[in-house]
Amino acid sequence: AGKGVFAQSAQLFSSAAVPTSRPAAVAPSVVVPSAVAATAAEDERPATLPSKEKTADGSVSLGQQVMWNGKKSIVRYIGNVKFAAGEWLGLELTDGKGVHDGNVMGVPYFECPA
Repeated sequence: AGKGVFAQSAQLFSSAAVPTSRPAAVAPSVVVPSAVAATAAEDERPATLPSKEKTADGSVSLGQQVMWNGKKSIVRYIGNVKFAAGEWLGLELTDGKGVHDGNVMGVPYFECPA
């Protein structure tokens, strides 16, 4: 199944104001991992969809540690999804098992290990 889940920001509790995997420097509004750029050049289809750097209200950042349903998680994707309306956050659970690996209904939003 994997360690991935999707949630909306209202369902999260922040456990750290500073992102864990990103420097505190100013970043672009859309982040495209280097692996995505390399893959896109090869087959013109990105490995994962680009993510926003922060939620629309600025309360959650990409790479930030949060709590979801009592489980420690890291925000790996922020943006729109094809399975529901509104802004969603893709989470990699650090404690526990999720329901997917970042790929939902054939759309690769983010990557996380099984």
